Amino acid sequence: MGSQEQQAGTTNNIDRINAISTDDVQKPGWRKFSSYVGPGFLVSLAYLDPGNLETDLQAGATHGYELLWVILIGLVFALIIQSLAANLGVTTGKHLAELCKAEYPIFIKYCLWLLAEVAVIAADIPEVIGTAFALNILFNIPVWVGVLLTGGSTLLLLGLQRYGIRKLEMLIAALVFVMAACFFAEMKYVKPPASEVVKGMFIPKLSGDAAVGDAIALIGALVMPHNLFLHSALVLSRKAPSSVRGINDACRYFLWESGFALFVALLINIAVVSVSGTVCTNRCKDLTLNSASFLLQNVLGRSSKIIYAIALLASGQSSTITGTYAGQYIMQGFLDLKMKKWTRNLMTRCIAITPSLIVSIIGGPSGAGRLIIIASMILSFELPFALLPLLKFSSSATKMGPQKNSIYIMIFSWILGFGIIGINIYYLSTGFVDWIIHSSLPKVATVFIGIIVFPLMAIYIVAIIYLTFRKDTVVTFIDPTKNDVVAQIEMESGILNSNNRPPESDQIPYREDLADIPLPK
Repeated sequence: MGSQEQQAGTTNNIDRINAISTDDVQKPGWRKFSSYVGPGFLVSLAYLDPGNLETDLQAGATHGYELLWVILIGLVFALIIQSLAANLGVTTGKHLAELCKAEYPIFIKYCLWLLAEVAVIAADIPEVIGTAFALNILFNIPVWVGVLLTGGSTLLLLGLQRYGIRKLEMLIAALVFVMAACFFAEMKYVKPPASEVVKGMFIPKLSGDAAVGDAIALIGALVMPHNLFLHSALVLSRKAPSSVRGINDACRYFLWESGFALFVALLINIAVVSVSGTVCTNRCKDLTLNSASFLLQNVLGRSSKIIYAIALLASGQSSTITGTYAGQYIMQGFLDLKMKKWTRNLMTRCIAITPSLIVSIIGGPSGAGRLIIIASMILSFELPFALLPLLKFSSSATKMGPQKNSIYIMIFSWILGFGIIGINIYYLSTGFVDWIIHSSLPKVATVFIGIIVFPLMAIYIVAIIYLTFRKDTVVTFIDPTKNDVVAQIEMESGILNSNNRPPESDQIPYREDLADIPLPK
């Protein structure tokens, strides 16, 4: 009896395979690609947030077009690192925070969680303050009130999740193109010399005493730790086929999509530096997000100031959305808290805006501006604790199986990773030593601070060494060759719907907690 049922099941499977036409299996690549578009634009906002815009403004004001090549190289580096994060999520079916929780001992796990939460708060500071500055420029709203309004509006926009993450991704993409339109309009006003812009992009040059420090600041502002957690989680909102071919296709499509989104981000960053470099012909000093609006108004007129404020508003508001997303994934992944999305969003939003609110009330716009600088230093400090686990896991057979990085990608990514980490450590250590030497504090206070900070720097280096050389022990790789052949064909052809999806054991787990995206019809 059992053999007859098994034979009947096999016959049905054959009939189902034959029923799938060649046209369905060989569906046009662009239709498959369109179903994967979205996460890259959310990720690209980390390279367009107000913190990056301020760094770009200062680089253009101080060095003209000379540091454009740093932005080009930095975004190429970012594309490589973000593609590793996307591949990790697609292959393992888990995001980076979940893998860290599974891999590391409990003490290390909680340390990484706390550091990741601090990174989210630090990343959110420029975004919230940038939005508050934009509201102040447009409507003359006090900065601290703008901080509160930013928190409330972010929660309202995140309510779009109930209609599917696609709606939110479309909103984010629209805001990215609003930024692009605004800054390209500014470029039309100022008309930077095309030859100088191209020369700055492709001819490396570091002239002046502050050029090296500003170039390091540009690199440090580009790669943010919370973005690595975010990208590895966002790709799980897609029903990626669990076969070898399906995983390879998903990784390739996410690479294309991230490449396009980061190319748009590159153009916007180039536009910001070019506008700043052209307007500040005599090399402005200490140009900030707030003072840039007055400079543009004085040079180009009030309309230019309004265009800049709209771009800053789009940058800050969209970046706060992705920051809240990153916060909820980190909290969910490390702690596995069973709570509703709106509760996680409210909790992470309140935690993130508290420092900005306190500083803006006490210190006003100038204090808020200084807080952005402190936040960028914190992010540089935090980067190794997200980047090193990513490099380890993406190069590990226990996490990725045969999909792990090739030896060439492994060597290149580790050199790249340690290059970025080395740049950040150099930037932080030299900045601290320079502060101690030129500090106006009493000598006793300076010595006391040094006694506290230098041991912490030693612990920091030991932690980096531990994360680098610790051997992975937990196996999370799911073998796609054990999946049902019919399910593979149906999923790869894009015709499988939620009613006939194969059992969870036969596919990379589809993450209902992350999104609900229908397959293309």
